[in-house]
Amino acid sequence: MEFMKKNGKGLLLCLAVAVPSWFAGKLFPVVGGAVIAIIAGMLITMLIRDKSPFAGGIRFTSKKILQWAVILLGFGLNLHVILETGRQSLPIIISTITTSLVIAFLLHKTMRIPANISALIGVGSSICGGSAIAATAPVIDANDEEVAQAISVIFFFNVLAAILFPVFGKFLGFDTATGNAFGIFAGTAVNDTSSVTATAATWDSMWNLGSATLDKAVTVKLTRTLAIIPITLVLAFIRAEKEEKEDKAEGKKISMKQIFPFFILYFIGASVITTIALQMGAPVGIFNPVKELSKFFIVLAMAAIGLNTNIVELIRTGGKPIIMGFCCWVGITGVSLVMQRMLGIW
Repeated sequence: MEFMKKNGKGLLLCLAVAVPSWFAGKLFPVVGGAVIAIIAGMLITMLIRDKSPFAGGIRFTSKKILQWAVILLGFGLNLHVILETGRQSLPIIISTITTSLVIAFLLHKTMRIPANISALIGVGSSICGGSAIAATAPVIDANDEEVAQAISVIFFFNVLAAILFPVFGKFLGFDTATGNAFGIFAGTAVNDTSSVTATAATWDSMWNLGSATLDKAVTVKLTRTLAIIPITLVLAFIRAEKEEKEDKAEGKKISMKQIFPFFILYFIGASVITTIALQMGAPVGIFNPVKELSKFFIVLAMAAIGLNTNIVELIRTGGKPIIMGFCCWVGITGVSLVMQRMLGIW
């Protein structure tokens, strides 16, 4: 009862933004419900003079429900199938992730882009867009405006990829008899799952390949998703070390329990449960409702983040992050193509 008294109004406001955004995302999958929810939240919050009655629920949604979304995301991962079918793309995935993180780090240093924004854009570009940002934000204690900015940058280049990559693939001479090469390209070079799906499906329809490209791209994309685990753990230890130094200087003690991303362990546990259940003969569709709930929770959390974001400030400070996103995007695309050429995939 006390929980609802404190958070109820904010939760209802987030739901009021998230539900129509969820359905709008179904109609416009290239944009996606998460981006629509952030934009809607940023616009609606400008109309609310006093947000204090909603503050508790908005904060709970943007922090806790975001972590629950990542945990539930694990139920969409069959580790055995992903590792078995994703081995061909693994060298490309490792190369593209490394490229994006290095570019983000170098631009963070040279252009003095804030550390949290740099981490979110680097991770979002290299792994899986909004899902990776959702997993990373609590680990590095990113605020809502930083998350909104990173999501906005990723979204912009997602849309460009979905529009340009099928034409680009035709220009480069990808094999049109099978979806293998372009599927790997889409799965490694496009950021968010929705845009990977749109890009691969476009290639399938261009060359009447059924769902061959889409199946390949999604498998590669899910393999990339596993990189959330080591990267978030490394970021957690980096943050712990940094805060330990700061707290020692101030004479305080740090608790690793407060920083360690335990929700990532639950994410791993969910993946293991899925893998074991499917190996024992459970139908693949059994986890579909949980996967859909995970996606809705991300939309719900993004609505809360939008409601906590100053759109004017976001636009004012958006130049450097867009440059970073562009550099990461170009770097990932280039490395994916070079690695595929070296491996003889196209």
